[in-house]
Amino acid sequence: MTDSSASTPAAKSLPLQGIRVVEFSHMVMGPSCGMVLADLGAEVIKVEPLEGDRTRHLLGAGAGFFSMFNRNKQSIAIDLRSAQGLQVAIRLAASADVVLQNFKPGVMQKYGLDYTTLRQLNPGLVYVNHTGFLPGPYERRTALDEVVQMMGGLAYMTGRPGDPLRAGSSVNDIMGGMFGAIGAMAALMQRAQTGKGQEVDAALFENNVFLVGQHMMQYAVTGQAAAPMPERISSWAMYDVFTARDGEQIFLAAVSDAQWRVFCDAMGYEDLKNDAQLQSNNDRVRARPTLMPLLRQRLAQHKAAELAAIFEQHQLPFAPISRPEQLFDDPHLNATGGLAEVVLPDGERAGQTARTTLLPLRMDGQRLAVRHNPPTVGQHTAALLQGLGYDEVEIAQLRADAAVA
Repeated sequence: MTDSSASTPAAKSLPLQGIRVVEFSHMVMGPSCGMVLADLGAEVIKVEPLEGDRTRHLLGAGAGFFSMFNRNKQSIAIDLRSAQGLQVAIRLAASADVVLQNFKPGVMQKYGLDYTTLRQLNPGLVYVNHTGFLPGPYERRTALDEVVQMMGGLAYMTGRPGDPLRAGSSVNDIMGGMFGAIGAMAALMQRAQTGKGQEVDAALFENNVFLVGQHMMQYAVTGQAAAPMPERISSWAMYDVFTARDGEQIFLAAVSDAQWRVFCDAMGYEDLKNDAQLQSNNDRVRARPTLMPLLRQRLAQHKAAELAAIFEQHQLPFAPISRPEQLFDDPHLNATGGLAEVVLPDGERAGQTARTTLLPLRMDGQRLAVRHNPPTVGQHTAALLQGLGYDEVEIAQLRADAAVA
């Protein structure tokens, strides 16, 4: 795959085409914001240290971070600790429509790359901070996705009672970056009217609280605290994971009286359909202690694929229990272009292609494509420096002084 490959016509303009974003970020939250803006067409320039973003070399659960969240970006490698490198970074940031960062409080100010300083050079600048907490008592705490899930009620709601459990994805980092992108786009729209930029703040903890807001509102409305998901009192009688024949698992649901009748007809459960104590959803919820063991016994006689076929035929809710790696072979994702190839920039498989997930939306009937592979460290340094007005001699000197790479 070439670096300019795309599944949409090359001449087709994208919503943020012409917008320059300079990204001082690492890990997931800031890069997620930059990826959203890049996928929407912005020119996103990732500023990395000379040795590269640390996520390029993570192992285990972090091994895919860089390749996942840094497509459609350019890379410039700068040593911010050198006077020459810092001047490059300031000149680059001053040329931007949007600057985004997710470093600890005070870091950007130390380098003169904070909003207060940069807006003196560019009054129209939109500056997005990705932090652990919005300004307040917690703002200088060190936050991680797992930290805010624990303190923000999400781990409590996900795990079983007494066993808090983080969600199985970097939900706050990713969603926090998305809210940063939403804020950036809103600020750009406002700038079009006023000519002025502004500072935008997105935070992990507040994002997490937004996610559990439905459970907070449940308590406000009912006076009853929400139970963790594994122990919740379901609003529907049949809404659970069932074990099918040969030990396979499948999620099955019937969330209305009409769906319950369709389910009974499809499975030949006339006795359940006609049972006077199971006529309404609330009747069935009250009968769950006896109904669920009976359903589990009956459904265990069928293979999961058989149940899936029956439920799909009758438009009833169902889902196989899939592992992430199985989604590469998902027929819907492959038929609808939900996965796109990228060339891996780092690690033992550098240079090989892998498929990555695209933003979960279409615009004008098209998915937002991978236009550029995740960059190698400093891949675009020379070209970007030339665009900032540096000549070849100056670029060579910056490299000789190890100010850039």
